[in-house]
Amino acid sequence: MSVPAPQPGAGPHPDAVRALSRSLLALGQLARHTQPQDMLHQALQTLQALVPFDSAWWGEMSAGDVHTSPRNWLHGSMGLSQSFAQEWNELSAVDEFARQSMSRLGVVIRERDVTGDIAEHAEVLAFSERHGLYHCMALTAELPHSGLLFFVSVYRPQTRTEFTDQETVLFGEFVVHLLQHWHHRLQALQSDSPSRPWDSFALAGPSGDLLFAGLRISLALGEAHPGWAGTRLPTAVVQGLARAPCTVAVGKACRLRMEPCGSLVAISIASRHPKSPLAPRELSAAMLYAQGRSHKDIAATLGLTPATVRTYLRTAYAALGVSNKLELVAALRTA
Repeated sequence: MSVPAPQPGAGPHPDAVRALSRSLLALGQLARHTQPQDMLHQALQTLQALVPFDSAWWGEMSAGDVHTSPRNWLHGSMGLSQSFAQEWNELSAVDEFARQSMSRLGVVIRERDVTGDIAEHAEVLAFSERHGLYHCMALTAELPHSGLLFFVSVYRPQTRTEFTDQETVLFGEFVVHLLQHWHHRLQALQSDSPSRPWDSFALAGPSGDLLFAGLRISLALGEAHPGWAGTRLPTAVVQGLARAPCTVAVGKACRLRMEPCGSLVAISIASRHPKSPLAPRELSAAMLYAQGRSHKDIAATLGLTPATVRTYLRTAYAALGVSNKLELVAALRTA
């Protein structure tokens, strides 16, 4: 990951460097001693003391593609309304600021980086005014092996000054370290659960609040519960948490395995084929695609829509850890 380098002769003031060092030490203490469900919120409070902001939003999102819009799957926030994420999901396709951040992973983006010749969409302007998002700064990075992106965005209203170059550097350094600590914390928690691919794995508190969820398990929950907004498990799934260890049916084709994980519950997709990370329909779609069949042909063969075929292929690529058709063919030999 990288952050914008300061201009020659304009590096962070020595006081700012010392403040960053203190913040990173505090972040390390949080990562070691704070309950995982509290870690990100307390980390953002530490960041706020280093780089003052009025509101913040963080969590996981998928970048989307030519067929689907970007989507926020779970989040936390400071100083924002509960409807913020749902409102953003409805206009994500036209949010140029978010698109730029997702296309430049590991780089800090400010509103000045996407203004100029690009006309802002009326829906985005109204959304920004409604929530006081005038000065913006964000960093988006890949959350390894999950199929999703991790982001932190902070905001100031029009009455405040924009984020300075020095604040941009401090923000970038802090968020990069935060992501590293968070990933290590998730790895430690996952090691106590059954071995499952990261994209098929989730962690939730006993009340159903999600700390982490991979792309494949998020898609499964969304397909089984239309309108599911993320962040908190669907009510039907929450009811199974108290019975862990147990297996819960989600929709017609998916079952979730729940295992106690300290004060949390680890959730994973229970495959009918232990040696294969793919559900039967995903495996069928992937095999036909590897044989050279088009999305339309696969849809007709399996009785699906082309959009569903594309979803199955995206989750198959993530579950198998491949990025092109050649790697897919090789992976399917052992799937």
